[in-house]
Order: sequence, then C-alpha cells, then structure tokens
Amino acid sequence: MLKKLYHNINLIGKIINYNLKIIFANKFLYFLLGAFAFYLLVAIISLLDADAYPNEADVYGVLIFPGLLLIFYPCTFGLQNDMDTRMIELLFGIPNYRYRVWMIRLAIIYMTVYIMLFILCLLSTIVFTPIPVIEMTFQLMFPIFFLGALAFLFSTIIGNGNGAAAIMILIAFIFWISSGILEENKWNIFLNPFDYSHDIDHTIWREMIFYNRLYLLVGILLTILGSLYRLQKREKFI
Repeated sequence: MLKKLYHNINLIGKIINYNLKIIFANKFLYFLLGAFAFYLLVAIISLLDADAYPNEADVYGVLIFPGLLLIFYPCTFGLQNDMDTRMIELLFGIPNYRYRVWMIRLAIIYMTVYIMLFILCLLSTIVFTPIPVIEMTFQLMFPIFFLGALAFLFSTIIGNGNGAAAIMILIAFIFWISSGILEENKWNIFLNPFDYSHDIDHTIWREMIFYNRLYLLVGILLTILGSLYRLQKREKFI
C-alpha cells in the first residue's frame, strides 16, 4: 500500500516537473528569480525609507507584480512553445486534447504561482508587516489568474506568443490606468480589498469586494472555456 502510494506520488511529481519544463521552456528559474528580485528591490527601498510604514494594502500592491511576472510567460508563450517544438501535432492526436493536456497544464501553472505567492506573503510578514497570509494569497489569485487566463485566450486567438504578449501588455496597461479612474469600483480589475476607505460603509465595501471577485472568477472560467474552444481548430496551429 505504501509502496503504491509512493509510486503514485513519484509519478505525479515527474509529470508536474516534465510539464513545468515544457510550460516554462526551461526558463522557469529565470522568471522565478526575476519575481523575487523585484520583490527584494521593493523591500529594500521600503526598509531604507524610514518614513514608510507599509500596511496590508501596500503589501498587496507590491505582490501583484511578481505574480503577474510569474504567470505571464507560461500562459502567453505556452502554446507557442508547443508549436515551435512540433509537440502540438502530437497533442492534437490525443482524444479530448483540450481537457487532458492544457487543463492539467493550467492547473500546474496556477498551483505553482499560488505557492510562490504564498511564500512571498510569508516573507512579507517578516519584511514588511504582519498580514493575513492565507487571505492575502487568496485575494491575489483573482486579478493574477484572470490576466493569466486572458493571456492564454489571446495566445489561442493570435497563434503567436509575441503577438499575444504585445496585446496583453497593452491590455494590462489599460486596466492599470483605468484602475486609477474606477478606483473603489467593483469593475476595477486591480481593486485592492485591503485598501478600505472609511468614507464607504463597511457592508457596502464587503459587497463590492464580493462582486468584484465573483466577476473575475466568472471571467477566468469563461476565458479558459473560450481558449479550449479555440484549440479545437486544429488547422490554425499545425
């Protein structure tokens, strides 16, 4: 029994490791180091600024960027990597390709990013200020995972990683600019749930956060379904 369990765990570990190499095209370490380097840079600047006392809202804003950096490459260039290595032809030969391969890969991507965000949240408790680690990680998932799903959708529409990357950078920039206009609005992609303003009733604020996260969750599901539907057009990718 234990031997079988160990074998299954070892097999799952190998599958995850193999898919990580494919998804990140052996560049995972670079993006991981880049995310941590950005985080450390902000941490050092904050620590050197004696007048700055980061709160939970500030930490949330800092952690969004490393999360976006981690999820950007695999979701945008993952399909392009399959096409470059000619693996896409093999994958299209697998029955229910969209469910058995890319759903697993997306799950691995999201799981990896979640773990990295959780670690960064733990570090933030030490470096910045005590924060609710689990809640912070959970809240960060929504905008990061939504933009990741959107990047994957555009990669299936355009069929080119560079083109999808350019579109996503533009879209992310528009979302970021609009966040300053929308600010405390449920349609704000980058709405910070920890940046509570006492000018708003607490009940209204919690309701706004709830609907914002609900819309992002629906957006994640719809964009992933749209991506999987696009992947049925075999001739576009081969």
